[in-house]
Amino acid sequence: MCFIIRELIMVSKSLKILRLSCKKSMGKGGARKKLRHCLRSAETFSEDEIRYAARTQLTWTHIKSLSYINDSLERQFYAQMCAKEHWDTRTLDEQIDKQLYQRTAISTKPEEIIKKELVEAKNKNQLLPDLVFRSSYFLDMLGLPDIFSEKELEDAIISQVEDFIKELGSDFTFVARQKRITVDSIDYKLDLLFFHRELRRLVAIDLKLGKFKPEYEGQMLLYLRYLNKNERKEWEESPIGLILCSEGNTEHVEYLMLDKNSPIKVAQYYTQLPDKKLLAEKFKKAIAIAKENYQ
Repeated sequence: MCFIIRELIMVSKSLKILRLSCKKSMGKGGARKKLRHCLRSAETFSEDEIRYAARTQLTWTHIKSLSYINDSLERQFYAQMCAKEHWDTRTLDEQIDKQLYQRTAISTKPEEIIKKELVEAKNKNQLLPDLVFRSSYFLDMLGLPDIFSEKELEDAIISQVEDFIKELGSDFTFVARQKRITVDSIDYKLDLLFFHRELRRLVAIDLKLGKFKPEYEGQMLLYLRYLNKNERKEWEESPIGLILCSEGNTEHVEYLMLDKNSPIKVAQYYTQLPDKKLLAEKFKKAIAIAKENYQ
């Protein structure tokens, strides 16, 4: 429907023809409201975006939600995630409301690189790590008190693993809790181990209270190298690590270069949903700093 509308706009440049076409196809009831949505979609989407939406069988309600995203790269991101992860419109609206794009690693890159990686992901029909992992995670579904321990956090995640996986993103599968890793007769315990089907990687997750500390990187590298040597299957990619901290300190992460092509991702988690306006400002500043320092 939107493709036809777009073609009419390009060929006729006539709002009168567009009105008659929409009324004829939709009927009289609610025609004006539907027409506004059609016009918005036709004016917002490029031809390529509309063709992609049609090819991936996005519904009219998907397109309507996407049409109110002004940034074209952000719109492409959500369209591709809808197609790849088979989001229904409710999930799409939830992810837009929770500012998923701003929380993913790809949003912190310069526009040309974002555009290139989105095209690459679309052409290869695959997810990239920077589309999957996020700078922050909302774990409000766990119902934790104001003060809690790492053990209580882990227990809460396991008891509601389905909701936790939903926040991580689709295609994650649970593998193990407190995975024992033995090196030089010393036992270490990895908090959580997942597998991502699309990335074909084991994902090691370490839970931390407070801010990120440099020693966490060495600990995670030990886990990843152990998993790579002893647990990785021949057809899998190398494991990747996610360190979840209750407080953010991006300067440490920046100096350790953990935000650029590193097998270790660091993110902050929130046990209560923060104020959306304050969060949006935080994301805006973080993205601006990251793009300024990106090389």
